[in-house]
Amino acid sequence: MTGSFTNDTDIVLLRKQGGGDNLAAAPMAGGGACPRGQAGAGGPGLSGPRLRRTRRVWGVAAAAAAAAAAGVGAAAGPGGWSWRGGVLAVVAGGPAAGPGRSPGESALLDGWLQRGVGRGAGGGEAGACRPPVRQDPDSGPDYEALPAGATVTTHMVAGAVAGILEHCVMYPVDCVKTRMQSLQPDPAARYRNVLEALWRIIRTEGLWRPMRGLNVTATGAGPAHALYFACYEKLKKTLSDVIHPGGNSHIANGAAGCVATLLHDAAMNPVEVVKQRMQMYNSPYHRVTDCVRAVWQNEGAGAFYRSYTTQLTMNVPFQAIHFMTYEFLQEHFNPQRRYNPSSHVLSGACAGAVAAAATTPLDVCKTLLNTQESLALNSNITGHITGMASAFRTVYQVGGVTAYFRGVQARVIYQIPSTAIAWSVYEFFKYLITKRQEEWRAAK
Repeated sequence: MTGSFTNDTDIVLLRKQGGGDNLAAAPMAGGGACPRGQAGAGGPGLSGPRLRRTRRVWGVAAAAAAAAAAGVGAAAGPGGWSWRGGVLAVVAGGPAAGPGRSPGESALLDGWLQRGVGRGAGGGEAGACRPPVRQDPDSGPDYEALPAGATVTTHMVAGAVAGILEHCVMYPVDCVKTRMQSLQPDPAARYRNVLEALWRIIRTEGLWRPMRGLNVTATGAGPAHALYFACYEKLKKTLSDVIHPGGNSHIANGAAGCVATLLHDAAMNPVEVVKQRMQMYNSPYHRVTDCVRAVWQNEGAGAFYRSYTTQLTMNVPFQAIHFMTYEFLQEHFNPQRRYNPSSHVLSGACAGAVAAAATTPLDVCKTLLNTQESLALNSNITGHITGMASAFRTVYQVGGVTAYFRGVQARVIYQIPSTAIAWSVYEFFKYLITKRQEEWRAAK
């Protein structure tokens, strides 16, 4: 199926004409923006099965012309259009890409079709043109590519929303995890599993007891995750350009996650101290201000960062494993890095589960440092537990090796939906905000 065009421009855009599915050719200037309603002479009509042969006939069909301008095409011929490998190639007065395209040529054509960018005569950049994606009705969901031009502000806003939602939705499970990590729990606070723990807490202590401390957590999670995701995105790109230019580097992903953790934990550590003390069984604190005042007066300001080094020791490997696993799974489930909610949920859940299970012993020590559990202190040492070495020693003295894995079930159950929510919400808001910004700039 071939045809020809009478206009002599290098770039041709297919646009929908009338009320049907017919597409007509319209010229696009080499250095200008997308044409509006201009019809080229001799434009062919496509409908029915022919229209469904490509998933993006609504987009820019000038990739072949771009390849010709760049010297990629193999065979010379008159300007025209043809179906090749399910892609509508359009050439006006230049060499056309042959049916047996090389991998480099295919990559160039696919890239131009996905981005909706044309090149005019002489190789000059044409105005950015991103028509909506036309989806094959016989195929599954086909989401648009994630925007590559997201700003730092976009990352911070998307990260803040993701962090707040993640912690709010999963807070009751987090409360159970804290209690199940207790080294010597009260007989009334010994639980077999997460569901039984939630039921008993609600039945004996009240419906809202698992939510105590949520307000301070939500307040701290916003800025902490804003810094976290913005730092990660910036460093990931910078380090990947150095380590693996033009590609994805797992080393860069892990390193970016580690550095981002420093900022995140600096903002969240005081929140963790207050939150976990309010979550413990028979906690004497009913309000956040009561807890903050008591810790400040009795233990000093340093108590809010007593577990910081241990938290970093836990979170640095956790986030390295987390980000590397997420990016690795995205390469397999979402290689084109489109906005695909199912791949973000699945990759985030698996990454959270693996990282959580591997770092549970460190989380137990962090909980002990944050709560300064009175029963454990009374039975072993006097004063306060300070430092990771002291926490590790106390955990072993009280419960042996198995104590390092207290609450592992609750931790994994918490992290699977937690990371799935965080990544899916983050990717959604990043995509949504950037898309709105691009539409606003295009309308100006």
